[in-house]
Amino acid sequence: MKKEDLWNQWKHEEEIAHIHGWDFSHLDGRYAEGKDIPWDYRTVVRSYLTPEMRLLDIDTGGGEFLLSLGHPYKNTSATEGYPPNAALCRSILQPLGVAFREAADVQKLPFPDESFDVIINRHGDFFPPELFRLLKPGGIFVTQQVGAENDRELVDLLLPGTKIPYPEQYAEKAAGRFRQAGFEILQSQEFFGTIRFYDAGALVWFARVIPWEFPGFSVDACLENLWQAQEILEKQGEIRGRTHRYLLAARKPV
Repeated sequence: MKKEDLWNQWKHEEEIAHIHGWDFSHLDGRYAEGKDIPWDYRTVVRSYLTPEMRLLDIDTGGGEFLLSLGHPYKNTSATEGYPPNAALCRSILQPLGVAFREAADVQKLPFPDESFDVIINRHGDFFPPELFRLLKPGGIFVTQQVGAENDRELVDLLLPGTKIPYPEQYAEKAAGRFRQAGFEILQSQEFFGTIRFYDAGALVWFARVIPWEFPGFSVDACLENLWQAQEILEKQGEIRGRTHRYLLAARKPV
């Protein structure tokens, strides 16, 4: 493909790079990640849940993962702070009977003390003292998080010299914060996996929708580095990076 055609394709991906909830279906068949994670977050969450338990999902996105659990709606609550996702939650979750609250400050969530048996959070923010307040005695918090070193090879390729945005995002550091807040750690796992892109346009779209990892990225500002990415793709058949995830489960003492 000619350089002009590639540039036009990349500019198009940049223009349409928007996301609803946490939906990456635009990249179906064009990239792969997460298939090598050694745990299944949904299975882990379900192992702590029974139907009568009160469940809260913090930073639920568009409620996609929450609804996949099949938990009784009358016992389900959720929060989301990003306004477009919050609007999505009001249109999807509230009609089902899920108690949804728009809340951006995870240090002060709009629920009474000891309201929940289980609180979950997938790739969102959390504050251990507030979780301790919200959980009933014996209650459990379960999270899967994106680690500090996630996508660093890709960031270094497109935006060399960019600092790690969340340097505290490691399993052991998180576990320490939970112990300090009074929790008992039930599970703590960390994993470095692989992310692959099969066309550079997919990488452009990806970088635009997660600006906290790729701050200031644009096609024109990073064009020379995109040509390098294209060369890698043509030589190796893919542009490869490394993912970083951790899983943590913590219990409030009885």
